[in-house]
Amino acid sequence: MKILLIGEYSNLHWGLSEGLREAGHKVCVLSNGDFWKNYKRDISLVRHDGQPFAGIRYMLDTISLLPKMRGYDIVQLINPMFLELKAERIAPFYRYLRRHNGKIFLGAFGMDALWVRAGTDRKSFRYSDFNIGSKPVDNESTRELIADWSGGTAKEKLNYMIADDCDGIIAGMYEYHTAYKERYDKKLTYIPMPINVGNIAVPQNEAHNKLRFFIGIQKSRNQYKGTDIMLNALLRINKTYPDKCEILKAENVPFEEYSQMINSCDVLLDQLYGYSPGMNALLALAKGKIVVGGAEEECYDILGEHHLRPMVNVIPDEEDVYNKLEKLVLSPAEDIKRMKKESLLYVKKHHDHRRVAEQYIKFWNSKR
Repeated sequence: MKILLIGEYSNLHWGLSEGLREAGHKVCVLSNGDFWKNYKRDISLVRHDGQPFAGIRYMLDTISLLPKMRGYDIVQLINPMFLELKAERIAPFYRYLRRHNGKIFLGAFGMDALWVRAGTDRKSFRYSDFNIGSKPVDNESTRELIADWSGGTAKEKLNYMIADDCDGIIAGMYEYHTAYKERYDKKLTYIPMPINVGNIAVPQNEAHNKLRFFIGIQKSRNQYKGTDIMLNALLRINKTYPDKCEILKAENVPFEEYSQMINSCDVLLDQLYGYSPGMNALLALAKGKIVVGGAEEECYDILGEHHLRPMVNVIPDEEDVYNKLEKLVLSPAEDIKRMKKESLLYVKKHHDHRRVAEQYIKFWNSKR
């Protein structure tokens, strides 16, 4: 098949493309590299904000690429906002893709109207980016996202238009599957996110006495991802046990640098409000690291995994994070070694890019 993957989140589409290519398919990834993360892509489409007429230049660049966006058997969009344009300006590009290609699929991989709806209904999840129980999470980030994606906005309308019209929807995490299930169950599936384990060298860390914790910080999403709470707990642990642990921090670094920084750590902290590991957490697991973050039973159940539990699940509470980190710091070396081994086994079992690509192909072919 000839496949076009548009947009990028944390190397998801590029990792999928590697599995599809190994299966003999012709694949093109068109993206902006996920902004400063700068992931690989076949066609680069980047909006250079800050330069004169950035919006107009980006629009012209996108139009000039339209001939390269036609004639595919499969087109998959990373998100309803798959271009760096206003939602009302994206709709004509979607209609163009619909006319000039075979089947179109929507990815449920991140922020969109259905995710906001599920997070704010205060019943779909025990906690999320938007609620803790019946209490809303109220900060600048959540207020902006709710205003963007709900209440009849252009983004919300675009999301529902594409979801209603497309041939199928793929959710990459339990949370996003839950968000779409009520309305789009008949065209929805869950497929784990792909990791090319063969391309990831498992680092042989030098011996060190301190447990090394790594936390990545995106300044614009600090509150939204719960990084602020996790960092506070981590700083307290470091103050209490300065001879047993140390902290590595990354702020808005490109993917290659981020990946190298993970190599030198033992434990990654990621996504406080999640039920499932995201792509960064899966990368760390594939490197044989321990992940502290979202790992509720639901994320194992949707995979049918009844034995491996490599991740340390935390809830959105600083004391819970602190207690889980303290337990790790005080764990015997053999327990740490066992958890690291289970991390790699888990990714190989459920997230191998070739196995994931097979699931995509099967789902795409099932839609007529």
